[in-house]
Amino acid sequence: MRFYPTFFQAVFARMDPERAHRAGFLGIRAARAARAGTALRVCTRPDPALEVRAMGLRFPSPFGLAAGFDKGAEGIGALTDLGFGHVEIGTVTAQAQPGNPRPRLFRLVADRAVVNRMGFNNEGAEVVAPRLARARRELEADHRGRARPVIGVNIGKTKVVPLEDAVDDYLQSTRTLAPLADYLVVNVSSPNTPGLRQLQEIESLRPLLAAVGAAADEAADRHVPLLVKIAPDLSDADVRAVADLALDLGLDGIVATNTTVSREGLVSDTAEVEACGAGGLSGAPLRRRSLEVLRLLRERVGDRLALVSVGGVTTAEDVRERLDAGATLVQGYTAFLYEGPYWARRINQGLARELGSRS
Repeated sequence: MRFYPTFFQAVFARMDPERAHRAGFLGIRAARAARAGTALRVCTRPDPALEVRAMGLRFPSPFGLAAGFDKGAEGIGALTDLGFGHVEIGTVTAQAQPGNPRPRLFRLVADRAVVNRMGFNNEGAEVVAPRLARARRELEADHRGRARPVIGVNIGKTKVVPLEDAVDDYLQSTRTLAPLADYLVVNVSSPNTPGLRQLQEIESLRPLLAAVGAAADEAADRHVPLLVKIAPDLSDADVRAVADLALDLGLDGIVATNTTVSREGLVSDTAEVEACGAGGLSGAPLRRRSLEVLRLLRERVGDRLALVSVGGVTTAEDVRERLDAGATLVQGYTAFLYEGPYWARRINQGLARELGSRS
């Protein structure tokens, strides 16, 4: 199973990163299409002892896949076959949009990091909705009698929509997708949509989250757990302010954190970093700040909110560190590109071994 690093260096590292992503994702989906999913699930299924109950949902494992990998709900079943306890799809916008010009995805291999300025490229909520419905049916059939992997839906603002119309834009996505989501995440923290991070300001965030929460429950005719995803570049004071707002509005949780615009502490060659240009940095360099934000949030909210920690997670030890620091759930993405298809399985096995040693 550890052949993947060699394969990565020989094949994917020589390819354009976005092309490599498409090829890898196609391979993952092809395995399921070839009806290998059942066999995969047998060997990747998380130990039942790892099951987590949060936000009124059952998660087979605390470890899941962050938004960004499957933007359009094209491979939820195939990804859960690999052992992820949940898959967060998106970011999805109300209108289809191509994203930013290419190239827009760059690797910093020495840092185990990625820089992206994808710009919420996706086919729009109306196209994604039937895929979500199909994925839910498949997961319920595949995992009958046990906790099935959870589907999160991450929504963002359409680029061409002015900030003053952002609430209506988010509501359009909410009404289309909330009935099909196990939980919903409002993304106001990507650095790749002009002006989006202004929506993290409390005076803008309050009406947005209040409106989305009400619309989600109405559209789904049930309570849809609602979370907000924040940037690591917020000041500590602003992190606490978002936590207070989430409590005040009765949100279910916070996802922390998105990518960073900082380039501090990188070991990659300066020219290589500069060649990447603008965009959000993810991967190992984000670990320290993501953990700091998690601890700030847990100190502020106690046990009243679910906290989903993401940023710089690579190993089972990293996941355990986040759980011990107060995370309810943990997500990864960038390390998936470097670790390969059995990454989630290794993390789940590591967590299960640790539970066994503690008992």
